[in-house]
Amino acid sequence: MKNDIYRQLAQVLDTLPNGFPSTEAGIEIQLLKKIFDPDEAELFCDLKLHLETAQQIAERTGRPLEGLEEKLTTMWKKGQVFGVELGGTKLFRMVPWVFGIYELQLNRMDREFAELAEQYMYVYGQQFFQHKPQLMQVIPVEKEIPNRQEALPYEQVSAIIERGKSFAVAQCICKKEKALLDDPCDKPQEICMAIAPVEGIFERGHWGRPISKEEAYRVLQIAEEAALVHMTYNIESGHFFICNCCGCCCGILRAINEMGIKDATNSHYYAEIDPDKCVACGTCKDDRCQVNAIEEGEYSYSVLRETCIGCGLCASTCPSEAIRLLRKPAEEIVPPPRDEKDWYRKRAEARGVDYEVYE
Repeated sequence: MKNDIYRQLAQVLDTLPNGFPSTEAGIEIQLLKKIFDPDEAELFCDLKLHLETAQQIAERTGRPLEGLEEKLTTMWKKGQVFGVELGGTKLFRMVPWVFGIYELQLNRMDREFAELAEQYMYVYGQQFFQHKPQLMQVIPVEKEIPNRQEALPYEQVSAIIERGKSFAVAQCICKKEKALLDDPCDKPQEICMAIAPVEGIFERGHWGRPISKEEAYRVLQIAEEAALVHMTYNIESGHFFICNCCGCCCGILRAINEMGIKDATNSHYYAEIDPDKCVACGTCKDDRCQVNAIEEGEYSYSVLRETCIGCGLCASTCPSEAIRLLRKPAEEIVPPPRDEKDWYRKRAEARGVDYEVYE
C-alpha cells in the first residue's frame, strides 16, 4: 500500500505542466521514497500550485487543522514544498519536480540521491525538452548587448535584480550532484541566486543565505569572470531566480552538450566573430563557451549559429574585440510567456495535460 501513495505522487507530478515521466526501472519512485515519507507524500498530493495557509488547506481538504502547520513547516524545511512567511503568516504550495523539488533538496542530497538523479536526468530530459515553452532563458552579459538595440527588461540581468527587494545565494545543486559523483567542477560553487519582491523574506527561509543587492551584483560579476551563463525563468515578469551555469554540470546546458538538444533554452541573441579581427587565440572556444558553439578555422574562429545561446561570455573577454553580440531576427525570437501562470498554461497545452485541479 505504501507504494501506491508514491505512484499517486508521481502521477500528480507528471500531471503538472513540467512533467515527471515514469521509467522501466522505477527510478522516479526510488527518488520520491528518498525524499518523502508516505504521510508527507499524501499531504503533498492535497496541495495546490498557489499559496495557502494551513487553515485554508484544512478547510478545503477536510484534514484536521491541529498539527497541520507544523507538518507543512517541516516539509518546507525538507524542501518538499515551497513555503513563505509573510507578516507572521505561513503559506505553502506544491512545486513541480524541476524547477522545484529537485533544487530544494540541496541540503539533503547525498551520494545515493545524486546517483538516482543522474540516472533519471536522461529519461526526464527526453520528455522535458520535447515541449515548449522552455523552462529557462539566457540573459546575456549586459555590457555586450548592442547599444543600438533596446533590450527588453527580461533580457537585462540588472532589471531583474533591481525589481527585487530580497536576495539569497546558495551552492549550485547541479555542481553538488556532480561532486558527489566524483566529477567535481572547478568553477565557483555558491553561485545560484533567489530573488523576492518582499524585504527580509530569506531571513525566514530554508534555502541559501541572505545577501544584499550589492552582493547579488558581485555574484553576477564572479559568474561572468568564471564563464558561467546567466539563466532565469523563461517568463517576462515575476522572476525569482538567476542560475549561473556551466556546461559540465547544468542540466539545461548538458542537454545541449550531451543530448544534442539545440533549443533546450530560449535565447534572444547570438555571437558573431569578425575573421579580420580574430587573432585565433582560442580564448572564446577553450575558456569561455559552455555549449561548444565555437569552432577553429585555418586562420580564425567562427560561431556555430545553430548552437550559440547568445550568453555573451565569449565577447566579454575577446582580447582583439573581434566578437560581438547580435539580436536575433524578429522571426527567430520567441517571446516568453507573461508570467509563471501563463508558462504553466502554455506548457500544459503543449503536453496535453489537464492540471486544473491543482491550480
